[in-house]
Amino acid sequence: MVTFRLIDVPVDLDRDTARAQAAQELSDPRYRAAQPGLLERVGRWLGELFGKLLDSLSGVPGGPLGLLLVLALLIVLAVVVRLRIGPVGRARQQAGQVFEGRRRSAGEYRRAAEEAAARGQFADAVRERFRALVRGLEERALLDHRSGRTADEAAAEAGVLLPDLAADLTSGARRFDDVHYGGRPGTEDAYRALTELENRVRRERPALVGA
Repeated sequence: MVTFRLIDVPVDLDRDTARAQAAQELSDPRYRAAQPGLLERVGRWLGELFGKLLDSLSGVPGGPLGLLLVLALLIVLAVVVRLRIGPVGRARQQAGQVFEGRRRSAGEYRRAAEEAAARGQFADAVRERFRALVRGLEERALLDHRSGRTADEAAAEAGVLLPDLAADLTSGARRFDDVHYGGRPGTEDAYRALTELENRVRRERPALVGA
Protein backbone atom coordinates (compact mmCIF):
# COMPACT_ATOMS: atom_id res chain seq x y z
CA MET A 1 0.00 0.00 0.00
CA VAL A 2 1.44 3.43 -0.98
CA THR A 3 1.09 6.23 1.57
CA PHE A 4 2.05 9.87 1.02
CA ARG A 5 2.20 12.57 3.69
CA LEU A 6 0.71 15.66 2.07
CA ILE A 7 1.32 17.62 5.28
CA ASP A 8 5.06 17.55 4.50
CA VAL A 9 4.55 19.51 1.27
CA PRO A 10 5.24 23.20 1.91
CA VAL A 11 2.32 25.53 1.13
CA ASP A 12 4.54 28.24 -0.33
CA LEU A 13 6.21 26.61 -3.31
CA ASP A 14 8.27 28.24 -6.04
CA ARG A 15 9.08 26.71 -9.43
CA ASP A 16 12.48 25.33 -8.36
CA THR A 17 11.08 23.70 -5.23
CA ALA A 18 8.19 22.15 -7.15
CA ARG A 19 10.49 20.76 -9.83
CA ALA A 20 12.77 19.35 -7.13
CA GLN A 21 9.81 17.63 -5.49
CA ALA A 22 8.81 16.10 -8.81
CA ALA A 23 12.36 14.93 -9.55
CA GLN A 24 12.67 13.38 -6.09
CA GLU A 25 9.40 11.47 -6.52
CA LEU A 26 10.34 10.14 -9.95
CA SER A 27 13.78 9.03 -8.70
CA ASP A 28 12.20 6.48 -6.33
CA PRO A 29 14.02 3.09 -6.70
CA ARG A 30 10.74 1.33 -7.42
CA TYR A 31 10.51 3.27 -10.68
CA ARG A 32 14.02 2.18 -11.62
CA ALA A 33 12.98 -1.44 -11.01
CA ALA A 34 10.47 -1.16 -13.85
CA GLN A 35 11.33 -2.00 -17.42
CA PRO A 36 13.46 0.77 -18.93
CA GLY A 37 11.03 1.43 -21.75
CA LEU A 38 8.09 1.98 -19.43
CA LEU A 39 10.10 4.13 -17.01
CA GLU A 40 11.44 6.31 -19.78
CA ARG A 41 8.01 6.87 -21.33
CA VAL A 42 6.28 7.62 -18.04
CA GLY A 43 9.08 9.89 -16.82
CA ARG A 44 9.13 11.86 -20.07
CA TRP A 45 5.36 12.23 -20.11
CA LEU A 46 5.15 13.34 -16.47
CA GLY A 47 8.01 15.76 -16.93
CA GLU A 48 6.41 17.39 -19.96
CA LEU A 49 3.03 17.58 -18.25
CA PHE A 50 4.49 19.04 -15.08
CA GLY A 51 6.52 21.61 -16.99
CA LYS A 52 3.49 22.78 -18.96
CA LEU A 53 1.42 23.12 -15.82
CA LEU A 54 4.17 25.09 -14.08
CA ASP A 55 4.45 27.43 -17.05
CA SER A 56 0.70 28.01 -17.12
CA LEU A 57 0.57 28.75 -13.38
CA SER A 58 3.70 30.92 -13.12
CA GLY A 59 1.87 34.21 -13.63
CA VAL A 60 -1.48 33.35 -12.10
CA PRO A 61 -2.49 34.73 -8.67
CA GLY A 62 -2.68 32.01 -6.06
CA GLY A 63 0.25 30.21 -7.66
CA PRO A 64 1.28 28.26 -4.53
CA LEU A 65 -2.18 26.71 -4.26
CA GLY A 66 -2.04 25.80 -7.92
CA LEU A 67 1.36 24.21 -7.48
CA LEU A 68 0.04 22.23 -4.52
CA LEU A 69 -2.77 20.92 -6.72
CA VAL A 70 -0.24 19.98 -9.37
CA LEU A 71 1.79 18.04 -6.81
CA ALA A 72 -1.37 16.25 -5.71
CA LEU A 73 -1.97 15.27 -9.34
CA LEU A 74 1.62 14.04 -9.57
CA ILE A 75 1.10 11.89 -6.49
CA VAL A 76 -2.02 10.33 -8.01
CA LEU A 77 -0.11 9.55 -11.20
CA ALA A 78 2.72 8.04 -9.14
CA VAL A 79 0.25 5.74 -7.41
CA VAL A 80 -1.11 4.63 -10.78
CA VAL A 81 2.38 3.89 -12.10
CA ARG A 82 3.33 1.93 -9.00
CA LEU A 83 0.19 -0.13 -9.27
CA ARG A 84 1.14 -0.90 -12.86
CA ILE A 85 4.72 -1.94 -12.09
CA GLY A 86 4.32 -3.21 -8.51
CA PRO A 87 2.76 -6.40 -7.11
CA VAL A 88 -0.62 -5.71 -8.71
CA GLY A 89 0.95 -5.14 -12.09
CA ARG A 90 3.06 -8.27 -11.80
CA ALA A 91 -0.03 -10.26 -10.84
CA ARG A 92 -1.75 -9.09 -14.01
CA GLN A 93 1.23 -10.13 -16.09
CA GLN A 94 1.10 -13.59 -14.55
CA ALA A 95 -2.57 -13.99 -15.48
CA GLY A 96 -3.02 -16.24 -18.47
CA GLN A 97 -0.26 -18.69 -17.59
CA VAL A 98 -0.98 -22.33 -18.33
CA PHE A 99 0.82 -23.88 -15.37
CA GLU A 100 0.62 -23.02 -11.70
CA GLY A 101 2.59 -24.56 -8.85
CA ARG A 102 4.49 -27.80 -9.35
CA ARG A 103 4.73 -28.90 -12.95
CA ARG A 104 3.52 -32.50 -13.43
CA SER A 105 3.82 -34.95 -16.30
CA ALA A 106 1.37 -35.03 -19.19
CA GLY A 107 0.06 -38.37 -17.93
CA GLU A 108 -0.63 -36.91 -14.48
CA TYR A 109 -2.53 -33.98 -15.96
CA ARG A 110 -4.44 -36.36 -18.19
CA ARG A 111 -5.49 -38.57 -15.27
CA ALA A 112 -6.52 -35.51 -13.26
CA ALA A 113 -8.69 -34.36 -16.17
CA GLU A 114 -10.37 -37.75 -16.49
CA GLU A 115 -11.06 -37.91 -12.76
CA ALA A 116 -12.52 -34.40 -12.74
CA ALA A 117 -14.74 -35.23 -15.73
CA ALA A 118 -15.96 -38.38 -13.99
CA ARG A 119 -17.04 -36.21 -11.04
CA GLY A 120 -18.80 -33.80 -13.38
CA GLN A 121 -16.31 -31.02 -12.60
CA PHE A 122 -15.79 -29.95 -16.19
CA ALA A 123 -14.05 -26.65 -15.44
CA ASP A 124 -11.24 -28.58 -13.74
CA ALA A 125 -11.34 -31.17 -16.50
CA VAL A 126 -10.88 -28.51 -19.19
CA ARG A 127 -7.95 -26.95 -17.33
CA GLU A 128 -6.14 -30.21 -16.73
CA ARG A 129 -6.70 -31.52 -20.26
CA PHE A 130 -5.22 -28.41 -21.84
CA ARG A 131 -2.27 -28.62 -19.46
CA ALA A 132 -1.80 -32.24 -20.50
CA LEU A 133 -1.73 -31.09 -24.12
CA VAL A 134 0.91 -28.42 -23.52
CA ARG A 135 2.99 -30.62 -21.23
CA GLY A 136 2.92 -33.39 -23.82
CA LEU A 137 4.32 -30.99 -26.41
CA GLU A 138 7.11 -30.09 -24.00
CA GLU A 139 7.90 -33.74 -23.38
CA ARG A 140 8.17 -34.27 -27.14
CA ALA A 141 10.52 -31.25 -27.30
CA LEU A 142 8.13 -29.46 -29.64
CA LEU A 143 7.86 -26.70 -27.04
CA ASP A 144 10.66 -25.64 -24.73
CA HIS A 145 10.19 -25.91 -20.97
CA ARG A 146 9.45 -22.24 -20.34
CA SER A 147 7.67 -21.03 -17.24
CA GLY A 148 5.13 -18.25 -17.64
CA ARG A 149 3.92 -19.37 -21.07
CA THR A 150 0.31 -18.38 -21.71
CA ALA A 151 -2.27 -20.56 -23.43
CA ASP A 152 -2.27 -18.31 -26.49
CA GLU A 153 1.52 -18.45 -26.72
CA ALA A 154 1.52 -22.24 -26.44
CA ALA A 155 -1.12 -22.51 -29.18
CA ALA A 156 0.73 -20.11 -31.47
CA GLU A 157 4.10 -21.85 -31.04
CA ALA A 158 2.63 -25.31 -31.45
CA GLY A 159 0.62 -24.17 -34.48
CA VAL A 160 3.85 -23.40 -36.35
CA LEU A 161 4.99 -27.01 -35.98
CA LEU A 162 1.51 -28.53 -36.34
CA PRO A 163 -0.06 -26.28 -38.98
CA ASP A 164 -2.99 -28.60 -39.67
CA LEU A 165 -4.06 -28.18 -36.04
CA ALA A 166 -3.25 -24.47 -35.65
CA ALA A 167 -6.86 -23.27 -35.70
CA ASP A 168 -7.96 -25.98 -33.28
CA LEU A 169 -5.09 -25.18 -30.94
CA THR A 170 -6.17 -21.55 -30.88
CA SER A 171 -9.72 -22.60 -30.05
CA GLY A 172 -8.42 -24.90 -27.31
CA ALA A 173 -6.42 -22.07 -25.76
CA ARG A 174 -9.53 -19.90 -25.80
CA ARG A 175 -11.50 -22.60 -23.99
CA PHE A 176 -8.80 -22.80 -21.33
CA ASP A 177 -8.70 -19.02 -20.83
CA ASP A 178 -12.49 -18.72 -20.76
CA VAL A 179 -12.75 -21.28 -17.96
CA HIS A 180 -9.61 -20.58 -15.97
CA TYR A 181 -9.37 -16.79 -16.22
CA GLY A 182 -12.71 -15.71 -17.67
CA GLY A 183 -14.80 -17.40 -14.99
CA ARG A 184 -16.99 -19.22 -17.50
CA PRO A 185 -18.34 -22.64 -16.52
CA GLY A 186 -16.73 -25.69 -18.04
CA THR A 187 -18.94 -27.92 -20.15
CA GLU A 188 -18.81 -31.55 -21.17
CA ASP A 189 -18.68 -30.53 -24.83
CA ALA A 190 -15.66 -28.29 -24.22
CA TYR A 191 -13.90 -31.07 -22.35
CA ARG A 192 -14.61 -33.63 -25.07
CA ALA A 193 -13.36 -31.22 -27.74
CA LEU A 194 -10.11 -30.69 -25.83
CA THR A 195 -9.73 -34.43 -25.27
CA GLU A 196 -10.07 -35.08 -28.98
CA LEU A 197 -7.65 -32.26 -29.75
CA GLU A 198 -5.06 -33.61 -27.33
CA ASN A 199 -5.33 -37.08 -28.88
CA ARG A 200 -4.83 -35.60 -32.35
CA VAL A 201 -1.84 -33.55 -31.15
CA ARG A 202 -0.24 -36.69 -29.72
CA ARG A 203 -0.63 -38.47 -33.08
CA GLU A 204 0.37 -35.54 -35.31
CA ARG A 205 3.87 -35.43 -36.75
CA PRO A 206 5.51 -31.99 -36.72
CA ALA A 207 6.06 -30.18 -39.98
CA LEU A 208 9.55 -29.27 -41.11
CA VAL A 209 9.74 -25.53 -40.58
CA GLY A 210 11.18 -23.76 -43.60
CA ALA A 211 10.92 -26.82 -45.84
